[in-house]
Amino acid sequence: MGKGGGCFPSKRRQRGPGSASDRATTVGSDAHVPAREKTEGSAEIVEPAVPPLAVEHKLKIFIVFYSMYGHVEALARQIKKGVDGTEGVEGVLYRVAETLPSDVLEKMLAPPKDPAIPVIAASELAEADGILFGFPTRYGCMAAQIKAFFDSTGQLWREQKLAGKPAGLFVSTGTQGGGQETTAWTAITQLTHHGMLFVPIGYTFGVGMFEMDELRGGSPYGAGTFAGDGTRQPSEVELALAEYQGKYMASVVKRLNRT
Repeated sequence: MGKGGGCFPSKRRQRGPGSASDRATTVGSDAHVPAREKTEGSAEIVEPAVPPLAVEHKLKIFIVFYSMYGHVEALARQIKKGVDGTEGVEGVLYRVAETLPSDVLEKMLAPPKDPAIPVIAASELAEADGILFGFPTRYGCMAAQIKAFFDSTGQLWREQKLAGKPAGLFVSTGTQGGGQETTAWTAITQLTHHGMLFVPIGYTFGVGMFEMDELRGGSPYGAGTFAGDGTRQPSEVELALAEYQGKYMASVVKRLNRT
């Protein structure tokens, strides 16, 4: 007993609630330990996980064409420009397979095809949200190369993979009376049998559809150009109509895909 009748204090130091030994006792084997705790003085510091960036999903419009001398290809590239200028939509260029042998093409003075544009397989059409088909005329109808491609889509027809997909057309002819309209409307039968939704541009291009000051291809069915003897290239107004068709088709595809 000491002075005042109290007990002598223990010589052992009292541990505070924040001591290391208490912490060791408190954290048991079944306690949750933060996986990404930053520990002072540790050799390695694990930073918090950063969530991955969201990848923007773009609707895809396939621009599928056949072009022997480059006129239809010029329209296709301009159409892609119009599609790509629409937010949330992307244009993808494809060509269909050539059916003529190389020696025949050489005699016809056909230029080599751009290898950067891939040849499409019929089965790939199912991946598109919309499709624009382009081709030159042969006696007022589509060229044999694009017809051979449509003939290869039988499995898609059987499975109805293209039913309900929007589709449009653009063409090239030699002269004014060479089939700017008939080349397009005779191709609609291909779309119809697949149950596709034909999207013409009508007269939505505005005053450009009524200008008579210069020779111009194109019609309410879609963009077009005159090739003449092959030396004439698409004019500025024809290219403007092609770009507009790309924008117009992109807007239709966006409306159809709204949720």
